[in-house]
Amino acid sequence: MNVPERKVSPATQMFQEAIGAAPGRGRMEGRHLLVVGAGQRDTDDEEVAVGNGRAISLLAAREGARVACADINQQSVQGTVDRITADGGQASALQVDVSDPQAISAMIEQARAALGQLDALVVNVGISHGLPLDKISAESWDKEHGINIRSHMLICQQALRVMEPGSSIVLTSSLASQRPTGRNPAYETSKAAQLALGRSVAMAGHGQGIRCNVVAPGLIDTPMGRAATARRADRAVNVPFGRQGTGWEVAYPMLFLLSHESSYVNGHTLMVDGGLGNSIF
Repeated sequence: MNVPERKVSPATQMFQEAIGAAPGRGRMEGRHLLVVGAGQRDTDDEEVAVGNGRAISLLAAREGARVACADINQQSVQGTVDRITADGGQASALQVDVSDPQAISAMIEQARAALGQLDALVVNVGISHGLPLDKISAESWDKEHGINIRSHMLICQQALRVMEPGSSIVLTSSLASQRPTGRNPAYETSKAAQLALGRSVAMAGHGQGIRCNVVAPGLIDTPMGRAATARRADRAVNVPFGRQGTGWEVAYPMLFLLSHESSYVNGHTLMVDGGLGNSIF
């Protein structure tokens, strides 16, 4: 018997968590989190979408964590901190250029000083020039990989030296790590490298009980995602549920991986893509 496909409104999946409206439940009480990439790019959109880094910063603070928010954009990261403190949370702002190894070392020390200790880390920095293979220069390739993978290695390297036993690290990759359909090889290869780096960091940290996992979002309605949609208006045509995800829908899986709820999850990559990467779609 053939069962006809059931069509429902995209709003069916828009729970309170998906729009950032659910209350905190104390899931990060007593934790000390550094989010690298806690700001977000400027946009002229009338309704500004929340980015992944800002969403996890706000959510972790709502769940009881003290948060150090770092970004290259001082005004934007201060905006994240202001939203946290207005909500009754505890946060501080740090400015960092992750292309500078010395700035990364200073950021780790500043975060630990501001928080008192460091037992959770999210690395959420990345750039994309959106260039096809025949348009990539050596300089643009090196810059993209420098921000998207070298900085992650340096941040984790420095953080492992000071993080408390039992800490957790989450790296932000992308569905682009799995597929070449975006015709954006510098971005795709750098994001694929993050998956291997996550496993390497997990291996390096296991003696201290420090876990590292990777979240790989699919098509998400963030300022960066909207810029990609402007370049390719049909990019979300095959997304299950009939919509893109939200930054909050990326933040909640990150929250799980940062929390003690996921104490036996290590070296794992979690695809947060609504099923888009699954071959059945």
